[in-house]
Amino acid sequence: MPPYVHRTLGANLMHSSFRDAVRVALNTYPVSRFRSVEERFGIVGFTLMLLFAMCQPLLAHEYKIGEIEIVRPWSRATPEGAKVAAGYAVIKNNGATPDRLVSVTGVIAGKAEIHEMAVDTKGVMTMRPLVDGLEIPAGGTVELKPGSFHIMFLNLQQAAKEGAAFRGALTFAKAGTVDVEFTVQGMGESGGHDKSHGGHGG
Repeated sequence: MPPYVHRTLGANLMHSSFRDAVRVALNTYPVSRFRSVEERFGIVGFTLMLLFAMCQPLLAHEYKIGEIEIVRPWSRATPEGAKVAAGYAVIKNNGATPDRLVSVTGVIAGKAEIHEMAVDTKGVMTMRPLVDGLEIPAGGTVELKPGSFHIMFLNLQQAAKEGAAFRGALTFAKAGTVDVEFTVQGMGESGGHDKSHGGHGG
């Protein structure tokens, strides 16, 4: 079963469990029994804290395969008609040996590549595909972010819409392939349109 299905089932069970917990709490300690405003606010505060604690696993948005951990995969929204989009994430290697991100896919795109954006010795911004992939050092963390390493989704089949999400997969040389879900955020205050890279804002 794909991980996004597991998360959906998990979310439903989480909400159901929370409703049951609140029902039991209110039946055991009905708010009307507490005479002071402070006591009533205390019960409400406790309920909110319980909700926050139970939702933490859902908010984490993390994936793991072997010693590799992928934290918060995300993408930027694209305008209608755009042909490319960018993807980002934080990748952690908890193992004792390095690994390498060798390929990426996304259901919104015909193909995807791993890219690097950097400034050369002349101060010129350059971008290039990493044909050999991206090394994730042993015990290290690599952040795919705007202006640095990133994923380039090419030949978009559909726009990346803010507030939505799309499925994809990351493949590592040693750890293997893990299914993920990219959440789509706004284009950002900077606009997210880097003309030198086809407007995907790498």
